[in-house]
Amino acid sequence: MLEGSGLGWLAPLLRAQGRAVADHDRMALSAAYCSPLAWADIGARLDANGFDAVLLPGGHAPGMREYLESPLLQSAVATFFERGLPVAAICHGTVLAARSRVASGDGAGRSVLYGRRTTGLTRQLEMLAWRLTRRRLGDYYRTYARTVQAEVTAALRSPLDFRAGPPALLRDSDGLQRVGFTVRDGRYLSARWPGDAHRFAHELVRMLAEQPAAG
Repeated sequence: MLEGSGLGWLAPLLRAQGRAVADHDRMALSAAYCSPLAWADIGARLDANGFDAVLLPGGHAPGMREYLESPLLQSAVATFFERGLPVAAICHGTVLAARSRVASGDGAGRSVLYGRRTTGLTRQLEMLAWRLTRRRLGDYYRTYARTVQAEVTAALRSPLDFRAGPPALLRDSDGLQRVGFTVRDGRYLSARWPGDAHRFAHELVRMLAEQPAAG
């Protein structure tokens, strides 16, 4: 996605945009990126009020499964929801949110998204990317046989709580945020794909500004 290798003539459409690649390269040099927390340490940091929010990024292909299926991460995400801390999820990140379960009380065992409105990678976007690239990349765009939209919708109280939004024809930008699509429900924010990323980022900044910093 950073270089567009293997995408052929679809590279200009599907690979990361130039400014995003530059941001990634700067991030990869940062001290925090070079010394990441172990997932097992997240719970202890949560207990110490070490976070203001959590952002659940997206991605695809089998390499994502370790992230999406981690019981440690699912438990941490559920704690963020339980404490009313901001949670933002985009693309496949909404699958991790959907798999995170309420630990106790009347809703024990249900997804933290039950009763909430959300979006996520739509079936239309996921299947289109897969069909356009499967000759070159096989099932790269099919992380699971079940689509993101199908799994997330199954975790909701009503199928109507999944909002697909308008057709995703263009990527948004700082100057064209209206092209992007997000859904906010309380302190939970969701978006569909990289084409919503600028609006998603600005919405998250506004959500963070509404609460005092942790600690």
